[in-house]
Amino acid sequence: MKSKPILYSLEPFDLAGHRFRVTLTIPEPNPRGQIVSLPAWIPGSYLIRDFARQIETISARSGNRRLTVVKLDNHSWLVEPCAGPLHITATVYAWDLSVRGAHLDETHGFFNGTSVYLRPHGFEELPCKVTLIAPALANWRVFTSLPQATQLSSSPKIARDFANGFGVYEALNYDDLIDHPVEMGRPQVVRFEACGAPHEMVFTGVIPNLDLKRIARDVKAICETQIRFFEPDSSRAPFLDTALKYVFMTMVTGDSYGGLEHRASTALMAARKDLPTLGNKKTPEGYQTFLGLVSHEYFHTWHVKRIKPAVFAPYDLTKETHTRLLWIFEGFTSYYDDLMLLRSGVINQSDYLRTLGKQISGVYATPGRHKQSVAESSFDAWSRYYKQDENSPNALVSYYTKGSLVALGLDLTIRHATHQAYSLDDVMRGLWEQYGRDFYQGTARGLKEKAFVRLVLDCTGVDISEQIARWVYGREDVPLRALFAQHGIDMHWNTANHLPTLDIRTRKQGDHIVLATVFEHGAAHQGGLSAHDVLVAIDGVRIDSVNGSLETVLARHVPGERVKVHVFRRDELREFSVKLAAPAQTQCQLKPMTAPL
Repeated sequence: MKSKPILYSLEPFDLAGHRFRVTLTIPEPNPRGQIVSLPAWIPGSYLIRDFARQIETISARSGNRRLTVVKLDNHSWLVEPCAGPLHITATVYAWDLSVRGAHLDETHGFFNGTSVYLRPHGFEELPCKVTLIAPALANWRVFTSLPQATQLSSSPKIARDFANGFGVYEALNYDDLIDHPVEMGRPQVVRFEACGAPHEMVFTGVIPNLDLKRIARDVKAICETQIRFFEPDSSRAPFLDTALKYVFMTMVTGDSYGGLEHRASTALMAARKDLPTLGNKKTPEGYQTFLGLVSHEYFHTWHVKRIKPAVFAPYDLTKETHTRLLWIFEGFTSYYDDLMLLRSGVINQSDYLRTLGKQISGVYATPGRHKQSVAESSFDAWSRYYKQDENSPNALVSYYTKGSLVALGLDLTIRHATHQAYSLDDVMRGLWEQYGRDFYQGTARGLKEKAFVRLVLDCTGVDISEQIARWVYGREDVPLRALFAQHGIDMHWNTANHLPTLDIRTRKQGDHIVLATVFEHGAAHQGGLSAHDVLVAIDGVRIDSVNGSLETVLARHVPGERVKVHVFRRDELREFSVKLAAPAQTQCQLKPMTAPL
């Protein structure tokens, strides 16, 4: 007997109050009582988010009978037994302007399924149908990669709603349902095909004169390059396994950045100033950054959404799930995101080398890389990387940035060892063939921690076990200078300026300059300064963000000079004697490579 699908309906019913109304219908609930829950975290963001905290009200009924709902823990509820069908209605508060949650106001609605769709325990593998209901008095459209169900209606209103994307959508199961975020509103939209597959770019926010044509041209080139990278023979887009199109959903604000991958879409945040405008031939400085973000999240369509660590196949969204492999899944993606910009032609070789140099500089600027390996960083993502504080640069290493340097080092190593016959590209295609291509069609399996070295050997003939031991599980720097030299690339270091330094990072707090980070063993550390100290004066000269910049004051001094530094620590004025340090060589520069990667 074929089971009936699980039904959902969602309505943005209170735009000013930022509330969705969501109803779950289970045709044949558990006769001993039905448990429902929301995920504790969302894939791709390794932190317990407690999405259930945004459920304001929850109620249940079967027919005309109201049912008791008892909360079991932070994420779960138990509904008393009934014969069914069981209808559970929740009011969800949506005021999280991020790629991870849900957001609703008079201009638009956005949500991830993990924020709104209750999980019906025991029925997760059943097909799902969700009806998206148009808000009253809002001429909105719906944008999502979730396939729309085929449905005919003679009602003019329903027909109009369907034309705007409201109506019934289908998902293979609960995991599929929560992996397709939804944007609704009146955004700016551009469409294109990449290798014959439909793509849609959606920009929400006030963005005058947005050059959609240019963005579409550049992103199309990136997408086609990546599709042909993984599928050189078929040029088949990966998302066609479960969806009909790919959707980029971008929220544009004054100053934001971020992204979160999904199986056939991505949610992005971008700064308005980083996007190109019509009639302006000058490319915004941050446009490459935006394209790099697009490239990064699109690469995840293969690498993490289908090629996964074994512990993510499947996800357990009820608790923290640790893996030591994020240096592969985020680090390798961070290596290839900019490399794909180069290979697609949207940036040139000079741009690429400059970007790569900045990435190397960023990693070498963090003393924490000598205390934590990237394997440890991956495992500790839940408790350390996603919970950073003022001391994090001294204590941590990023599995994104150091992971990208590991990928670079392995790529150069393989190329040199095989006289350019093989590269990391072959490893990525091997991962795709063994773990990713049939992930949603066959038995889902992921990469085990100890399997990677063997896979590289099988794909390239190169044994990288020593490099993995030293660069990944150890805390050694990747020997990039020597590796670059093998490929005719010169790597050298320069100073950013000739000013003496306190060896700190600062941030503005109103008119004040605050010490954000005090680098271990640096001038400020040796002199007794601490993070969160508010700079007042150096040798009697006022420091603030308006009248007396730190750089201006430091320019009057020389390295090795001892100065009096006045700060407020909490509400107490403190004085310290600090010996200014010489500027370090912190900027990595690369000369043009002799052969493209």
